[in-house]
Amino acid sequence: MDYELAASRERRSFPLHFWLGLALTAGFWALNWGLSGLRTHYLFFGLWLGFCLTVDGLTFWLRGSSMLTRNWRRFLSLFLLSAPVWWLFEFFNERLQNWHYLGTETLTAPVFRLWATLNFTTVIPAVFCAAELAASFKWIQRLPRGPRIQPTRFTTLAFFFAGWVMLALLWIWPRWFFPFVWISVYFILEPINVWLGNRHLAQWTARGDWRPVVSLWVGVLICGFCWELWNYYSYPKWIYTISYADWLRIFEMPLLGYGGYLPFALELYAMTHLIAGLLGKKDAHFVAIEPPPQA
Repeated sequence: MDYELAASRERRSFPLHFWLGLALTAGFWALNWGLSGLRTHYLFFGLWLGFCLTVDGLTFWLRGSSMLTRNWRRFLSLFLLSAPVWWLFEFFNERLQNWHYLGTETLTAPVFRLWATLNFTTVIPAVFCAAELAASFKWIQRLPRGPRIQPTRFTTLAFFFAGWVMLALLWIWPRWFFPFVWISVYFILEPINVWLGNRHLAQWTARGDWRPVVSLWVGVLICGFCWELWNYYSYPKWIYTISYADWLRIFEMPLLGYGGYLPFALELYAMTHLIAGLLGKKDAHFVAIEPPPQA
């Protein structure tokens, strides 16, 4: 099977959107850093659009299928969904004050929100593109079975209750419980997706198959590294003010802060499929993170 996949990959060409994405990424990255000190907020969308197209094209070359080539309308819908989803976390941050934007003082509030919204549209597509790429990695496909978490009545109720407790704690004592912002939403929405019959990650963890979860984790870490890397010399940019564990920064992000990306990817998955379910698209297949069946 591995030989057949390798042979088909050798015969397969990189799609046109891969080369377009590569050009956008290289060009906007060079401009973003080359114009350091000037206002580069209008470059971030092009940079991340290029990332999405490049990673999606690479996934197509590896697997013969990708989010964009399977259903371009559904792929574009992720951009529309992404901005309001991230604005939810901006709302939480009004209470937490964990990150702040430098260089926005000369922008009016409407102009800042406009550019921010445009940039936020790339969050979910970037994470899902990278997760689908990660799902093609051989070491992920060969992961052994892990603990089984089944969507029983007890488990879903426990998750749902725990999610609301975490949300309350971070709101009442944000200095100490701010990390819960990156997991509480998932604990609340995963049970709702189970109850409503939407796609949910427990479909795999019930069998002890953690490969889709690991694919999301690896994908979001790829994105997280690039987010922090490209933010470092941008202007405007974001910085972090964290009450504890604020040490050993990699770019602007403290090392432990990268751990928050892991549950964040699960939240994005849960929110995307909740909204899709509410819109009558319960079986919508946004991201192929289901590796081949294990023997």
